[in-house]
Amino acid sequence: MDNMKVPVETLTLTQASALIRTKAVSPVELTAAYLERIELLDGQVKAWVCVVAEQALATARRLEDALMRGEYLGPLHGIPYGAKDLFYTAGLPTTAGSQVRPDFVPKDNATVIERLEAAGAVLLGKTTMTEYAFRGGAPATRNPWNLNHTPGGSSSGSAAGLAASMALFTLGTQTLGSLLRPAAYNGLTCLKATYGRISRHGVIPASWSLDHVGALTRTAEDSALVLEAMAGYDQQDPTSLNEPAPRYVARLSQPLKGRVAGVPTSFFEPQEEAVAQAQQAALGVLQDLGLQLVPVDLPACLPESLAAHVLVMQAEAAAYHQERFLAAPGKFGPHLRQQLALGCLTPAVDYLRAQRIRHVFKAEFMKLFAEVDVIVTPTTPTVAPAGLANTGDPAFNGPFTNIGLPAMTVPIGFETKANLPIGMQLASAPEAEDLLLAIGHQYQLATDWHARRPRLAKQA
Repeated sequence: MDNMKVPVETLTLTQASALIRTKAVSPVELTAAYLERIELLDGQVKAWVCVVAEQALATARRLEDALMRGEYLGPLHGIPYGAKDLFYTAGLPTTAGSQVRPDFVPKDNATVIERLEAAGAVLLGKTTMTEYAFRGGAPATRNPWNLNHTPGGSSSGSAAGLAASMALFTLGTQTLGSLLRPAAYNGLTCLKATYGRISRHGVIPASWSLDHVGALTRTAEDSALVLEAMAGYDQQDPTSLNEPAPRYVARLSQPLKGRVAGVPTSFFEPQEEAVAQAQQAALGVLQDLGLQLVPVDLPACLPESLAAHVLVMQAEAAAYHQERFLAAPGKFGPHLRQQLALGCLTPAVDYLRAQRIRHVFKAEFMKLFAEVDVIVTPTTPTVAPAGLANTGDPAFNGPFTNIGLPAMTVPIGFETKANLPIGMQLASAPEAEDLLLAIGHQYQLATDWHARRPRLAKQA
């Protein structure tokens, strides 16, 4: 908008927060600017299922009035965001990317939506996703860095919408690689916290024992701000960690010298030369920051754990959808229908064996963290694939999701031929999100990959 002093496409959440706090920009101006950008650009990117412009502006006006009265809610006061369309949003359709329940409108908000509202964030609308965040058909959403490539999935619209600067952060979920993969493909920063750190109450499940909620952001500092608002115990979520979350922002500058980073000697070899080169350069920056790099071997049961992961996903998805699936299988897309059929055929013995394999894998993996503080890998083996049918390979994210470990991706470079971003993945022991955020933040102080933006021509 003409009255915005700073172009919204250049802003991070942290920068926008400072502008609002000092009254250099109002919540209404900021919200209106992002709504205008959605109107101008989403015809190309197709990141949004619905945009609630009137509701967003009404919320922004209320927050602006509160600010003028001296009632400042904190760093998210007046910050516009988007939510993947499986978060319950009271009064708004929540379809989970499917035609199974196209008219479903929840009466209540998900816990994270409630917490963000209490922190002053402004919901702009709901973003696209693959069907039920599982192996359903991909949406028509495009990667803003190259419109001929996928943005990844299942949090497709959340990644593409943020990359195109249509919000200051977005919400997504991960059951295999659905946060970190699209974040890497779109040049974004994303933290998937420890399983149970963020409530999943009011979030349509893909797989109960594997689902994680998270936020896609521009920077590690932005991630820390959003995590502080979302994290914490929720009695409505039986898997919620019953302990207070740390103050993550205050820990961003913690010393890294002497910390040990494990670099796996197998499985995580990138398949593209550009990814391998960017990863090597990023490892050099980590060394300059004071981290000691050491080679590590992954647990021998990794292949079995990956097979167990898929089986658990199929069985738990089938359990959630069984009644609707058996009554009207034709309402589900062909890809998801196949997965649900397999899940319905899974014997209880196989499901329980798969869960035991996950426990063994975690126990073996935890032995690594007696030797290292963090494990460093590429986020994905390749950059975003061409076309929209394939949302990419989550293999590098799966091991950490499988056992509920925190993991994070930060941008580390580009594949120049197709102009596509590359990400580095950091993973740690449970509840060490503060360390991942500190490494990401200090890496970003030393580099500028996170500051780059795709160029999209505005529509007439």
